[in-house]
Amino acid sequence: MKINKKSGLIFSFCLTFLAGTTYAQEKPYKLNLNQAVELGMKNHQQLKISRANVAVSEQQIEVTKLNQLPTLTASASAFYLGDAMVLNTNLSKVQKVDMPNFGNTYAVQASQLLYKGGLIKKSIEMSELQNQLSQLDLTKDEQSVKFLIISNYLDIYKIINQEQVLQQNKKLAEERLANVTKLYDEDMVTRNEVIRAELTIKNLEQSILTMKNNHEILSNQMSYALGLPNDVLIIPTENIDKKIVLQLGAYMSIAHQLNPALQSAEKRVDITEKNIDIIKTDRSPALAAFGGYNMQRPLTSSTPVMDLFSNTWQAGVSLTYNIDNLFKTKKKVKLGERQSEVAKEALEYTNQNIEIGVNAAYVKYQESLKQASLMEESKRLANENYHIVEAKYLNQLAITAEMTDATNAKLEAELQNANAEINVQFQYYNLLKSAGTL
Repeated sequence: MKINKKSGLIFSFCLTFLAGTTYAQEKPYKLNLNQAVELGMKNHQQLKISRANVAVSEQQIEVTKLNQLPTLTASASAFYLGDAMVLNTNLSKVQKVDMPNFGNTYAVQASQLLYKGGLIKKSIEMSELQNQLSQLDLTKDEQSVKFLIISNYLDIYKIINQEQVLQQNKKLAEERLANVTKLYDEDMVTRNEVIRAELTIKNLEQSILTMKNNHEILSNQMSYALGLPNDVLIIPTENIDKKIVLQLGAYMSIAHQLNPALQSAEKRVDITEKNIDIIKTDRSPALAAFGGYNMQRPLTSSTPVMDLFSNTWQAGVSLTYNIDNLFKTKKKVKLGERQSEVAKEALEYTNQNIEIGVNAAYVKYQESLKQASLMEESKRLANENYHIVEAKYLNQLAITAEMTDATNAKLEAELQNANAEINVQFQYYNLLKSAGTL
């Protein structure tokens, strides 16, 4: 048993040393919350994709506007023209007529759509609505990325606070171990008391190791989002201060005006209505202007055929109408109206979810304030109880179980208090995100 215990202590020491070495290899990188958010807005991969989608939609507008320009085509051809064969009514050969065998044509044609129920204008407006929707999607993604970065930043802040609490309690545990060891040397307590004190320190060291590893893991995740090297250890430098919070009604009003999710839903309703307008243009005839120039040889309209160029040009207007649209357009419009109804119901659903989310975020923020106040008081009481029990324990007026309970209560209260202050900040930013103003 003695050998196994010694081996276990050596193994535990090696693990702690290796973990500490790995942790030390990370390069500390200090930044405040605004710097973290700015880096995320610049380097997060999701935002790069969203910005690329905005650029695509902007280019689509330019492509759609090209329909306002006339179409212009030019063509040229060269061909071999075979000799003509003259046949009588019973298909027997009468004679062979020699033809100019080489021929070519040149043509230029232009056309311009003058009217089709405003199709081109409405198509451009549709592209602009799509562009506005992609911009709102970008804004929505920016809000989500900001909240993710803030959440990770506050989580790191929480981990560091918890580690500090654990380090402080470890220091107290080491002082208590030294006092218990003196009592043991004086035969005033049993070896069991020393072992308990040592186990307390080992448990704290394991918790500290876990905090360090969690810090490293979370920092590595954030480094990808912020565009930082993977070997940095992010150290928050933000001061935790109180925020100015408005009334619930104010956040509801802000959400109705600025929340990008709600604006996107409204824009989708506009898109479906614009789609109906485009479908209705099928009911209108297409009026177009056209013009062209043609040059062709040989001249086959004369007898005999002459190896000369025939030059012609034309200009005019055309009016076309697809009669089947009288029957098809009605059903297409009906489909568009159904799609519009779906978009309107989705808008109402989105509005309800946003109101529910804002209300929940506001209640949770108020709750976090009260919890922070309660945790502060709990911390004070737990520390007071700890010092009382410790004094009694060192004077052999309290049993080990009482000392253990007091130590655990103190540690739990301090950890909860450290988390409570960070939770207030988290709930504040969650409230801003719910309203759409993060």
